[in-house]
Amino acid sequence: MTSVTVEDPHPRRGIPERTDSERRQSSGAAPERAWYIRAFTGRREDPRWARPALWGLVAITAFLYLYELTISGYANEFYAASVKSSTQSWRAWLWASLDSQLSITVDKPPAAIWLMGLSARILGFSSFSLLLPNALMGVATVALSYGAVRRLSGHLAGLIAGAVVAVTPVAALMFRFDNPDAMLVACLTAAAYMVVRALQTERGRTALWWLIGAGWLIGLAFLTKMLQGVLILPALGLVYLLCARRGWWTRIWHLLVATASMVVSAGWLIALCAVWPASSRPYIGGSENNSLWELALGYNGLGRVLGGDGNRGGGGAGGGNASFGGEAGLLRMVNSAFATEISWLLPAALLLLVAGLIARGRRPLHDRQRAGIMLWGASMVVTALVFSVMQGTIHPYYAVALAPLIGGTIGSGAAALWPGEGDSTTVATLKRVCLAVAVVLTGAWGFHLLGVYASGWQSWIRWLALIGSLAGAIVFLVAGSLRSPTGAIVLKRIAVGALLVGSLAAVAPTSAWTAATVVTAHSGSTPTSGPAGMSGSGMGGPGGAAAGSSRQRPAVPGGSGSSGESGAQGSSEMQNGSGRQGSPGAQGRSASSGAPGSPTGGDARASGGQTGQQGQTGQQGRSAGGTTSRGGGMGGTTSTSTALVKLLNSAGTKWSAAVVGDQTAAGYILSTDTAVFSIGGWSGSDNNITLAQFKQYVADGKIRYFIGGGGMGGRMGGGTTENSSSGAPTADGASGSGSAGTGPSGSGTGEMGQWGGSRGTGAGSTTRHRGTGGSGGAESGASSAITSWVTSTFTARTVGGVTVYDLTSAKS
Repeated sequence: MTSVTVEDPHPRRGIPERTDSERRQSSGAAPERAWYIRAFTGRREDPRWARPALWGLVAITAFLYLYELTISGYANEFYAASVKSSTQSWRAWLWASLDSQLSITVDKPPAAIWLMGLSARILGFSSFSLLLPNALMGVATVALSYGAVRRLSGHLAGLIAGAVVAVTPVAALMFRFDNPDAMLVACLTAAAYMVVRALQTERGRTALWWLIGAGWLIGLAFLTKMLQGVLILPALGLVYLLCARRGWWTRIWHLLVATASMVVSAGWLIALCAVWPASSRPYIGGSENNSLWELALGYNGLGRVLGGDGNRGGGGAGGGNASFGGEAGLLRMVNSAFATEISWLLPAALLLLVAGLIARGRRPLHDRQRAGIMLWGASMVVTALVFSVMQGTIHPYYAVALAPLIGGTIGSGAAALWPGEGDSTTVATLKRVCLAVAVVLTGAWGFHLLGVYASGWQSWIRWLALIGSLAGAIVFLVAGSLRSPTGAIVLKRIAVGALLVGSLAAVAPTSAWTAATVVTAHSGSTPTSGPAGMSGSGMGGPGGAAAGSSRQRPAVPGGSGSSGESGAQGSSEMQNGSGRQGSPGAQGRSASSGAPGSPTGGDARASGGQTGQQGQTGQQGRSAGGTTSRGGGMGGTTSTSTALVKLLNSAGTKWSAAVVGDQTAAGYILSTDTAVFSIGGWSGSDNNITLAQFKQYVADGKIRYFIGGGGMGGRMGGGTTENSSSGAPTADGASGSGSAGTGPSGSGTGEMGQWGGSRGTGAGSTTRHRGTGGSGGAESGASSAITSWVTSTFTARTVGGVTVYDLTSAKS
């Protein structure tokens, strides 16, 4: 009888997997160092330069992100106010309520507020404690990018990936800011790292735990910025499904378990919101029906992609609104809004993605280098495509999510294209050509960007990039192609050195733009990167700032105030914009010297068909005229008079005052030690309170004052704008007088806010459209009704240039 031997397709089935230490012992190698020693020295088989280089990269990144961290003050006052409130109430912390008495939440999930709030509770609320967590998450993102890429493509590839993140301007911007994007990017990068660990391990159970962790982090990213947190999910799942070294059914159920982990991580808060009594939690800002689930699917979900009410992005009105991404299309990531934020290395990443996949094309599915290219490249392409076609609200700083993806693609692609000993002469030459072209392409693109968006700023940098990258690439090609039996090592070193020099020259523009971002203060809701006075997003020329952002240097809280950039002490004036595409002007501020006041001006068309830009107000601290100024707000710095602060602090009620719009409420929350009720949320259109409820709150003595005007630095919520000099209301769209407390609104066609919406022409034109908007902006029926009732029922007086209604003093 002939015996037949059947080969087991799974030869190690039933046999416990060996650990790395067991394999090292069986091979006779020296035992591995302890983990805490490896953290500083690396593994025994690592190159000697690898770990010192990593620590050098981490140190440089930490310096970039922590240097003068408080230069931007409270940065975005909207989120800063929520963080301050979270230090005063645990329920405010849980729900990310704007105020400590739970009137309404910010229009994002609370995960980012959780971390900043804990920091502020431990260290005390300040600019430093507010921004520190995001800076540390930036350092962690660079380290995780290195670790994830290194495990599949080698140490040098990991260093390249981490360095790319560190020199990306929008990363330096957002990791020093208090928007949720820093936490989003850190969570997504950590999730990618865990998927890489699952791919790398030979132990199925270990891989499953790594995937559970990745799913949990994706869920946490969802609780940071909702659907944006799942953009890389298809790429992560596909790469594990195709490239993991285990059976198909094992891979499938691993992914199902990871999906369940993500659902639990993301869904527990949504479930808690559904069962928690609405009367004992804040209204969910931005939602239609006080629901986190509706917010996830609507305003912060499909509405961002498809557009519609409350989500009209820069693609509207001819695509001219650069602070909202400009016109949607495949080239959006290189348009005037996004180009200087993220596109510096994007052409090289696309080239290396395609060339790297071709170079590894015939490898088996589980080839590690190709898995790395697929993971980072697919994530980059999907995210960039979604950002490019979004019809709803998108800001240029959203592109920070691409930074680690571009870095991973470049690092993995470069490693795949490095000529190997087994490559034929033709293949090696083609690989060198691809690397050289990537370097030259980066240098030439940087030359172009600086020439278009900053032609008068440090022009030598662009020439260094162009000439240095070209020279380095040529020397690399020539030295790499020469053959010499005796000088092979020398030629190789020359080629490597030339490529390094050319690469450093090529990234000089993006590095310089990043360094300029670090030393420039940024505030407002739509910050942009770059040096002061320059605007890569087409939002104004030298001396102007992007609408909804500020690039001055406000002093840190507690510092002495100084005059604004307009030259008027503690004041600003509307300035002629010189921006391309006619981007909307920021909301006006007080135009009287030292006159504070809640900003109430609308936007205005400046001469020459351009849109007026907002001048800067007084810097943080106490300025002349008895004004307390802060960095932040929709249009930059905002100020509150000391008399008004004293009045609100002495109110003695649950909410010292009520205002229309989150931005106005946030300013008063930061200036005082009280809670301020926000009517209508961010846009003034949220129905978080009815007129009947407001009347009851007033009758119960829960709200003492109503402050006229308001709404995101401009007129947004109520039906009238208060002129604090006379107390007389003026209709939306009317010409502003520039007097104290009234921003110079100009005349003519008033555009409805920065999020689009309808236009109102002529005096008295208002909009009752659900939108998120700036001057002239959207209003809900409730906020309009409340404003009308207050103005017709209670006595008005002027405090520090602001119209204040005492809700305990009815008109006679």
